[in-house]
Amino acid sequence: MADRWATWIVVIALTAAALTWLLSGQIIRAVTILVVFCPCALVLATPTAIMAAIGNATKHGFLVREGDALERLAGVTKIMFDKTGTLTYGTPKVIAQKSLLPEWSDTELYALCAAVEQFSEHPLGKAIVQSYQQMHGAISQKAEQFQMWTGRGVSAQVSGVSVLAGNQKLLEEQQISVPKAAQADIQAALQKGCTVIHIVADGKFAGYLVLSDTMRTESAGMIAQLKELNVQPVLLTGDHENAAAAIASQLQMTEVHANCLPEDKMRWIADEQQKQESVCMMGDGVNDAPALKKANVGIAMGEIGSDIAVDAADIALVDDEVKELPHLLGLSKRMMVIIKCNLTFSMSLNFLAIILAMTGILNPVVGALVHNAGSVLVILKWKRRNEK
Repeated sequence: MADRWATWIVVIALTAAALTWLLSGQIIRAVTILVVFCPCALVLATPTAIMAAIGNATKHGFLVREGDALERLAGVTKIMFDKTGTLTYGTPKVIAQKSLLPEWSDTELYALCAAVEQFSEHPLGKAIVQSYQQMHGAISQKAEQFQMWTGRGVSAQVSGVSVLAGNQKLLEEQQISVPKAAQADIQAALQKGCTVIHIVADGKFAGYLVLSDTMRTESAGMIAQLKELNVQPVLLTGDHENAAAAIASQLQMTEVHANCLPEDKMRWIADEQQKQESVCMMGDGVNDAPALKKANVGIAMGEIGSDIAVDAADIALVDDEVKELPHLLGLSKRMMVIIKCNLTFSMSLNFLAIILAMTGILNPVVGALVHNAGSVLVILKWKRRNEK
């Protein structure tokens, strides 16, 4: 914006200087115009505000990786959230395990699943391994031929057994159904907002694990503040619709999309962008990286988030304090207001100085002082606003 305005004022000033010299015959007036027209204040208006805002954001735990990210954030109308690790603490624990096959006890099936998840980068996979180690010690079995099914689960060979561990979509792709004996218990867990990991051994449904995560204490307040800023929060999660609905109910979020694969999250973002909505995505996992890149602004959780997610995002929340998000949004909006005010002030000052120089009221010395005073006022104006 400032570059476009600066181009026009250069053309106007050069034209005014030439005409003044030709019409008045006084070169001193033309020189004065050239002295005062230099749009330093205009050029300083945007970068000064952006750098000050970035400094303010840093104090609140945000690392702004892209210079124009705050400009884009000011226009955001929807913020889409991943659930695990973003709205929750991302440290789920296994609260139940159930084997449906006689050849494995509940504990043995748990050990089988933990062995498969050893190489997983997903927060749920890491949680299963950590929970098992806390309860039973080191994992003795080794997993081979490990494969990650993005957004669905993992598979591997463990002690000669082909094991799959994942969500309902993984079962559907493998054409494996949940036995009726387990359906009621699984649905009850999902209704409570828990996550269920289905386990398949040698092509047979072997059992499941139930994991429960803790909602961040500040999530509900943060969502309420976003609504006050006229920004609509949206939940995008790979969880079952019942679990997603339970979480959304706690946070009073009206728009929820469950069973989302990474490509589904990108599709939802693209759909909103086609409706001329400006979308921000906030997530932490490898699965969120494509969506973080696709969104107008991507914000990654810096502490719990994966390196891939942080690299894909424009902004990283270093300490994972999501309560600071409304502050960042308000800061970006305030920054854009100040930028527009600075641009208007700079343009008005330049045009006024040119008119006074054309009439001979300003000489080159006074013109230089006016020019420098304008630049200083632009800087001080934002500094004073930013300290509030």
